[in-house]
Amino acid sequence: MTTFPLERPRENGTLSGPLTMFGPDFPFAYDDWLAHPGGLGTLPDGVHGTEVAVIGGGIAGLVAAHELLRLGLRPVVYEAEQQLGGRMRSAAFDGHPDSVAELGAMRFPVSATSLYHYITEAGLDTKAFPNPLDPATPSTVIDLEGRTTWARTAADLPSVYQQVSDAWDKALQENAERPAIEDAIRRRDVGSIKAIWNSLVSRLDDQSFYEFIANSTSFSSFRHREIFGQVGFGTGGWDTDFPNSILEILRVVFSGADDEQRSIVGGCQQLPERLWTHRHRGLAHWPDGTSLAELHGGQPRPGVARIERAGEAITVRDTCGDARTYPAVVFTPHVRLLTTRIRTDESLLSRPLWTAVERTHYMGSSKVFVLTDRPFWRDLDPGTGRDTLSMTLTDRGPRSVYLMDDGPDRPGVMCLSYTWNDDSAKQATLDDGERIDSILAALERIYPGVDIRARLVGPPITVTWENEPNFNGAFKANLPGHYRYQRRLYTHFMQQELPPEQRGFFLAGDDISWTGGFAEGAVTTALNAVWGVLNHLGGTTVPGNPGPGDLFSELAPVDLPME
Repeated sequence: MTTFPLERPRENGTLSGPLTMFGPDFPFAYDDWLAHPGGLGTLPDGVHGTEVAVIGGGIAGLVAAHELLRLGLRPVVYEAEQQLGGRMRSAAFDGHPDSVAELGAMRFPVSATSLYHYITEAGLDTKAFPNPLDPATPSTVIDLEGRTTWARTAADLPSVYQQVSDAWDKALQENAERPAIEDAIRRRDVGSIKAIWNSLVSRLDDQSFYEFIANSTSFSSFRHREIFGQVGFGTGGWDTDFPNSILEILRVVFSGADDEQRSIVGGCQQLPERLWTHRHRGLAHWPDGTSLAELHGGQPRPGVARIERAGEAITVRDTCGDARTYPAVVFTPHVRLLTTRIRTDESLLSRPLWTAVERTHYMGSSKVFVLTDRPFWRDLDPGTGRDTLSMTLTDRGPRSVYLMDDGPDRPGVMCLSYTWNDDSAKQATLDDGERIDSILAALERIYPGVDIRARLVGPPITVTWENEPNFNGAFKANLPGHYRYQRRLYTHFMQQELPPEQRGFFLAGDDISWTGGFAEGAVTTALNAVWGVLNHLGGTTVPGNPGPGDLFSELAPVDLPME
């Protein structure tokens, strides 16, 4: 268990940069910007105390509000749910407040250096997440087509799995320049990163994940492609991503997003909650001890019903009918809400940007969690000498089963099922009892004789994110040809060239980032929006610590032609 004292790789006895800047599209060192003792920037005295609306109380909204408060502004946070956190949602089991189900985000790669800045600031501990074949995972079972394979490490798997792993590595080396770009990221060689990645974007934007592997000579065997879809790399199977752009997958690989993942002890929702109550020191304008919670009287404003242009300002009307006008607004929920639940003035965004909003593709996802009397899966089967139950990857309904425990005398938490897209849709219409029945029936075929139901304590906790009214999906995942749309969304914080009626409204969140579904993308786009607000209100970054907008012309994502 640790926070983030993770050492950077050593070169000639000295520390180099972290393995990634989390994404090759815009290789800005957000962790360095955050760590600078001079802070993110300064505002004119006359602007201090100005209200800025922050719509959405997830991690993007809370990071944006946290940093705007530090700059001396007064963030006004709106949140439609009954709780802060967004998809950083930790639900405690009835009667067991220390046992939580992570319904959204649950594992965070150590390459997410900006996110870990806030994890450390919030004083939270982390521990290794029990992914398949991870050292933190006692054992893993792979169940495909009724055949079950048990393993402690990858070396225990049949040779076909090594063949599949080798095929993936070869495909990345031959068709995606993996060694070169990962070396450039490790060295923080921005010029090389951009040269390699820009070429890949131009060549691969129109290719799906499946097309990429199917066209690779190393994956000529359909059987290998099928196994790869079921077992995948890092966290498990990736076949539900097969229709998505291969660029989405390459970002995950090159940024280390699927490696060395950790969970937050006690639940990840603590992070946005602690940012909310954090008592700041050394603030511009505000006295020491000021917190976001204090400025809001303990509760955020309700959800937003309407957003309208009001001259050079923006009026936000909440669901209780109260209307307030702001010089700047940061919008962090899924952008599809701008076209569904929130009546939005079309003049706030350009028509090409509205097209990008409309084309944003979201993945569905469901999870089912149960509490057990203890982590019984660690008991050894007297017949086999193996664990009674293992972390499981299967082509059956549950797809992925994760096992979390805090010791032999504490209750255990099982993520009985984690599914995406079509597999999520199979569960979406089932009630909790029906979900449990179908999942346990499948697991009984993998583990005959193991009575999981007898170990359950209380009812399950479930979620289907495509059914959640303020989300309508789990996370963004671009389809082939969507790069241009994502670039429009991501670069929206650069507003100097926009007409006045389109300035002051800033998009943020993981669906605005290049890495949908990862909290790091939410954090970094929130920081982009903070820079945008700082610039919009006449502020500047401090000397020697340029922000993402200051270096935009140097680092800007490649702009693919439309013709």
